[in-house]
Amino acid sequence: MHLFDHILEPPSYGWKDQNGQPVCPSRKQIFSEFLKRLNIFRSVKNWMTFTSWFQLLCLLPFLLLFIFRYFEWPLLIVGFVYSMILMGTHGTIWYHRYCTHKAYTFKNAFWRVLTQHLVIKTVFEEIYAVSHHVHHAKSDQPGDPYNATCGFWYCFLADAVHQPINRNLSESDYQKVAALLKHSGVRANTYEQYRKWGSVDHPARVLLSWVLNWSFWGTVFYLIGEYGFDHRGMALVCCIFGSAFVWTIGVRTFNYEGHGKGKLKHTEGVDFNKDDLSINQIWPGYVAGEWHNNHHLFPGSARSGFLPYQLDLAYCYIYLLHKLGGVTHYHDSRKQFLKQYYRSRSESQD
Repeated sequence: MHLFDHILEPPSYGWKDQNGQPVCPSRKQIFSEFLKRLNIFRSVKNWMTFTSWFQLLCLLPFLLLFIFRYFEWPLLIVGFVYSMILMGTHGTIWYHRYCTHKAYTFKNAFWRVLTQHLVIKTVFEEIYAVSHHVHHAKSDQPGDPYNATCGFWYCFLADAVHQPINRNLSESDYQKVAALLKHSGVRANTYEQYRKWGSVDHPARVLLSWVLNWSFWGTVFYLIGEYGFDHRGMALVCCIFGSAFVWTIGVRTFNYEGHGKGKLKHTEGVDFNKDDLSINQIWPGYVAGEWHNNHHLFPGSARSGFLPYQLDLAYCYIYLLHKLGGVTHYHDSRKQFLKQYYRSRSESQD
């Protein structure tokens, strides 16, 4: 059995039916599974999914304080830019192109850690990267952890119900899973620790990283607000952390939208990959460099904005770090895309 066939913890309703078709559970089944996966009293192995959603809830008071106490239009613009552009682009740079696809190589740990913590941390590397390998191997097929053909809630709650790693891996398979995360700086548990916690990363390390990241950025934004925005320290903190809540909710909708809401919505001359339902979209493309159909064609590329109008801010950051010496090597599949798909299509039309 291929590793990606059993690398993730299967939901109680399973991945596919007797005919090999995706199991698309009812909303009741999905929410039941979601609550079960968050219950740390039921199993300590639920700690990562519980922490992920508890972390999200911790951001909500900041958003409410901003709306009802500190609201100002200029700050709203700041929050919009921070969440939609900075956090969106960072998600593509770090979790997508590096942690999952290793599309570029850092010179040393300094540049890696700097990039990892460029923004407020709201996503765990383990939950994102391992499951994203499976997504590419089984895109829109049974076993895809966020299979858009199974509906919005199947995708939106996927980080809890479909993305955690399998808790019953053999020692050899566990080592293979740990190897998928080694380059990202995740220090893997021993096999005995994995059997206890059900995860590659240890809760103490994850919690410490979370606390240090939030403490650092909270202090930075408070000082900027106090001395740069006329004593608006708490206002800026609430604005930025509140906007992080909006982004973290919004990113959970992306794969449903990015795969045409489970429908075939390819646009001729825009979406060249026809092997799955992925599509290129203007909004995530411009604000986060996420030209998703292009990415599914060349997942290992540090650039996915291949056409002239396809701005790729994530690639701009990677390219800048390369010029500064922080990135020693990166993959760029633009020439291959143009030769293999775009120019060949233009020639065939002539």
